[in-house]
Amino acid sequence: MLIVGTSGWQYAHWRGVLYPPGLPQRLWLERYAECFETVENNNAFYRLPARETFEGWRERTPAGFVMAVKASRFLTHIKRLKDPEEPVDRLMEAAGGLGPKLGPILLQLPPTLRADPDRLDACLRRFPRGTRVAVEPRHPSWWTDRVRDVLAARGAALCWADVLGRPVTPLWRTTGWGYLRLHQGRAHPWPSYGETSLRSWVHRVGDGWDTADEDVYVYFNNDPNGAAVRDATRFATLARAEDRPVTRTPEGVPPVPAAQS
Repeated sequence: MLIVGTSGWQYAHWRGVLYPPGLPQRLWLERYAECFETVENNNAFYRLPARETFEGWRERTPAGFVMAVKASRFLTHIKRLKDPEEPVDRLMEAAGGLGPKLGPILLQLPPTLRADPDRLDACLRRFPRGTRVAVEPRHPSWWTDRVRDVLAARGAALCWADVLGRPVTPLWRTTGWGYLRLHQGRAHPWPSYGETSLRSWVHRVGDGWDTADEDVYVYFNNDPNGAAVRDATRFATLARAEDRPVTRTPEGVPPVPAAQS
């Protein structure tokens, strides 16, 4: 199954795209969850919410909704994966408030962090068994067989990432599910993706995974101007046209205004 959503939902510039102009912000999550079955929560990266906040999100979303959680920068950027016991335990205690709606944990590594397979292994080992963890390295020194072996041994996914319509990571398959983040397209208006790029990603994912039986999480992180909402919807439409099973996406998303195109 292609599980398609966006990276975050609290964007004022999505009014008129996903959120009706008169809808109060306190109801944005409910509206988002009517349209998508998943979201990637980036707020936890900047400040880890309390367990009660995660419990509230669980109660406000429908059955079957899944929330991926970006791990705190304290673990990835300050500790740089070192001494992971306390930050991982604290993250999982808080995010556990989502219950069955907890999706993958994303470890986005800083671009200055060079490869350290042993440190990565120790960090992944700390997560409870059965937790889906995706790792997004951003320094080229990580692209080695040793790193790939660590990910595979721990059942962690290499996060496939796109910038400007092209992969910026190897397209490794390291476990039985996948994770894709699309950061910025090259179409107009910025930072939209063009149809060629979206179709290419449908094909890459289809070549790597049997989406009839395996989960691939796809998150659009290009939120400005509502691009993420539009592109997630278009990606899903292209995938369905090729008989790929896809979670729900919104209908009636307005096109880019003519003055911006």
